Order: sequence, then structure tokens, then C-alpha cells
Amino acid sequence: VERRCLVPHQFPRDFFRSIFIRLSVWMSPPSLLELAGRSLLQDEALAIAALEELPKELFPPLFTVAFFGRRSESLKAMVQAWPFACLPLGALMKEQRPPQEVFQAALDGLDGLLAQEVRPRRWKLQVLDLRKNVHQDFWTVWSGTRLGVCSWLKPASAQPVPKKQKVDASSTVAAEQPLAPLEVVIDLSLKEGTQDAQLTYLIEKVKQKKGLLRLCCKKLKIFAMPMQNIKRILSVVQLDSVQDLEVNCSWKLSTLGKFSPLLGRMSNLQRLLLSHIHMSSTSPEREEQHVTQFASQFHCLQHLQELYLDSISFLKGHLGQMLRCLSNPLETLSITNCRLAESDLTYLSQCPNISQLKDLGLSGVILTDISPEPLQVLLERTSATLQDLDLDECGIVDSQFVVILPALGRCSQLTTFSFCGNRISMAVLESLLHHTIGLSKLSHVLYPAPLESYEDVQGTLHLGRLAYLHAKLKRMLHESGRPGMVWFSANPCPRCGDRTFYDPEPILCPCFMPA
Repeated sequence: VERRCLVPHQFPRDFFRSIFIRLSVWMSPPSLLELAGRSLLQDEALAIAALEELPKELFPPLFTVAFFGRRSESLKAMVQAWPFACLPLGALMKEQRPPQEVFQAALDGLDGLLAQEVRPRRWKLQVLDLRKNVHQDFWTVWSGTRLGVCSWLKPASAQPVPKKQKVDASSTVAAEQPLAPLEVVIDLSLKEGTQDAQLTYLIEKVKQKKGLLRLCCKKLKIFAMPMQNIKRILSVVQLDSVQDLEVNCSWKLSTLGKFSPLLGRMSNLQRLLLSHIHMSSTSPEREEQHVTQFASQFHCLQHLQELYLDSISFLKGHLGQMLRCLSNPLETLSITNCRLAESDLTYLSQCPNISQLKDLGLSGVILTDISPEPLQVLLERTSATLQDLDLDECGIVDSQFVVILPALGRCSQLTTFSFCGNRISMAVLESLLHHTIGLSKLSHVLYPAPLESYEDVQGTLHLGRLAYLHAKLKRMLHESGRPGMVWFSANPCPRCGDRTFYDPEPILCPCFMPA
């Protein structure tokens, strides 16, 4: 296909479509589209001039060739003439990090749109999506209307059009639309070190456009970074766009207090992970103020569904204060490596926002000296919805475990149950099997090596005993008609902390390996 057959101005748009349809019969669609794109880009100026007549099916492959070919001027022009509501640029950037000038060219293309006082006739672009893990199939289909592409990627003409009031025939046929803000969607990962050059350029663009360019962030991860830098970057982000927040910092409680107002503005947050918050060296009264300030922000998080709290030093005695501020029921609650008081667990079992839990994790929360009744009540209240339960390393003993067994046996939706690192006897394991054999959806149980499989009080495993007891449980499962339910034995090595798994052969930690 010669370039002069594809792009001269004297041919109408229907000519392009007829050539495209006829050739697609003889060639595979990807090869045809790639050929058309390369042919057009042999003359960049001519390609830009032909964009007004270019069928929308050719825009994705043409843009791909221009992007990887570093055709900056073509990129600018195609951004302005983009025939879809969303340009998923991040999916292209996933394969390789684009040169700075290519990234800037795509953003500069927005300038041409935003510089105009009214919306151009062919302006369809609403969102420039820089996320790398979404819209993966967009660049492999011909058109945004193909099955499997999100509806907001369809051309504006394919969207439902609201009914309009009847207008006088003498009025303008196509009324000019007022300028509307464009959105740039990103995922942010803030960490110590030199700030990313592309992020710096993007932030400057947003500041220059003063509301015409909105920076939206769906996933926000914060690692080690000075608070003033975090505030500076987030000052240009639409915080109500954040849906997933991870704070993986070793912050003092006072630092968390400084961040709390920003958290309160994330009104559409659905998932929150907070880890490693340590007590400050200030007065107890000041610490209490920081906790109250942080907990009060939960009133604003009306869409929160998943809450993960790991190594939070102030949680003991304050869990109820946080959960009381929740507006809607949680689907996931994970509290790991934290200290809790019995009053915390009691409130948790009575909290109105946990009755619909699907995932409950209390790994590393020591329950040895806490009454098992609150945990029993908690399991009873969530028995209709709970799917995953993690009680690893909780220090639970036989006398506590037998109390929760009846409630555990009523968790009809349970699929996985893990309680490694607890001191449980073989007799209680057998009782657990009898209580859970009727749970049709339970497929995996990860249990501790029973007490009878240890050689001494130091925790040295006798692998022969473990193999015998494991085989006994497997045999009981088979006799009960549930041979498909998988039970793994696992226990941490007292020397290195790694776990030894057994099903049916042991997967040993390095301490058991021959020298």
C-alpha cells in the first residue's frame, strides 16, 4: 500500500474506510493497521494534516507507531484529535519507560486543547490515563467499541445521548460547548530520593493550568519521604479521587497527626493500609490528641471497605475509638502484629460495621491472656459472610480453641482458614475437622504441627510423628467424604523462623538441610 493511496486530501473519508475493509479480507488486522500507520508516518506533516479525515480505527496503531518512533509533533496532534474519551497512555508506557521528550509531547498536546476558549468540534478526549496496569487490551483492538473495552473508552458518539429540548431552527446547529477540565489519572508512589522527572513535569503542568487540568490518583503509596514533600505533591492532587492508600512508613504518631487532615479529604477511599506507626516521646495527653485526630478522619471515609493495620503501637485501647467512626460495613479487616486489650476485642465483636466481613485477619495479635468469648461472638456475627480467616501466631491454646469451634463450624462461606503458630493438640485438631467437615466451601486449612509432634520443649519437630499425624488427618478427611479439602501442616522453626510445611512430604527450612 503506497502512502499516496492512503492520505491525499482529495479523497473523502469513505475512501479510507473502503480501502481498510477490502484489505482486511486479505491481511490480518494487526498487520494492516501497522502498515497503514507506518505509511502515514513516512511524512509526518502529511500525517498530521490527514488526521481530520482519518478513520478512528487507525488512531490506536498510528499513535503506537508515533509513540515508539518518538514522533513528538504527531503525538501532540493526535492527542488533540483523539476520537475516544480516554487515552490510555500508561498501558504503552508499561512496556518501556518513554524518553522525557515523548512524555512531554503527549502532555503538551493537551495545551493545544486547553488554550482554546471553546471545545473543538472533534474534541472527544476527557481522560489521559497514565496508569500502567489498566486498559491492557485497548491497543490490540481496532476500535474502542469492541467488546471487552470499558464503556468510558468508547467514542463520545457511542455514549447515550440525553434528550434535548426542542430548539428554534434558526439557532446554531452545533452549539459551542464551554471548556471543561481534562483529567490526568496516575498511580503515585512517593519515596525518598530524586523526584521523578516525568512527575515533576506533570505537576508543573497542573499548576500552570489552574483548574483546567485535574490530577487524579487512584492508588497512592507512601514510603519514606519528608512530610513537607508529601504535602507539596498532594497539594496538586484531587484527593477525593484516591481509592487505594498504602502508608508504608515508620512514622511517629505525631507525624501521622500531621497527615490526618489529608486522609480526611480522601472521601472516596475504599482501601487503607497503615503500617509501623510508633509512639512519640511527647506527653500522654498530646498522644491522645493525635489518636483522636486520626480516628476522627474515619467519619469522612464513607466508602471504606478494606482496612489493614500492621504494627500500630497505639492501637491497644483505641480500636473501638477508630471503628466507632466508620460509616459503612467493612468487607476486610486485617490487624497484624499489634497489641490489643480484651476491651478492644469485645468492641470488635459488637461493632455494627463488621457483620458483613469477608476477610478477617488477626495474625500476630497475642490472645493467650484474652477470653475467647469475644472471638466466638465475632465469628458468630460474621458466619454468613466470612470467607478467609487468619489466626496465625496468636498464642491460642486448646482451652481457648475449643470455645470458638462451634462458631467456626457455622461459617458457611469459609474457604480458607489458617492458624499456624498456636499450641494445639492432635485431639483438638480432630475436633476441628469434625466441626468443619460440613463446610462445603472450605478448601484449605493451614494448621500448626500438633503438640504431639515435638521432641522437646524447645520446639524441635519430630518429622516422623508429624508425618504420622498428618496422614491420620488425611485419612479422616477421606473417610468423611472430603478428600479434596487440603490440610497443610506448618510451624516456624525456633532457630530461623522459617516454616516447615508438610503435605504429604515435608518442605523443610534451611536448618533441617544437610550441611
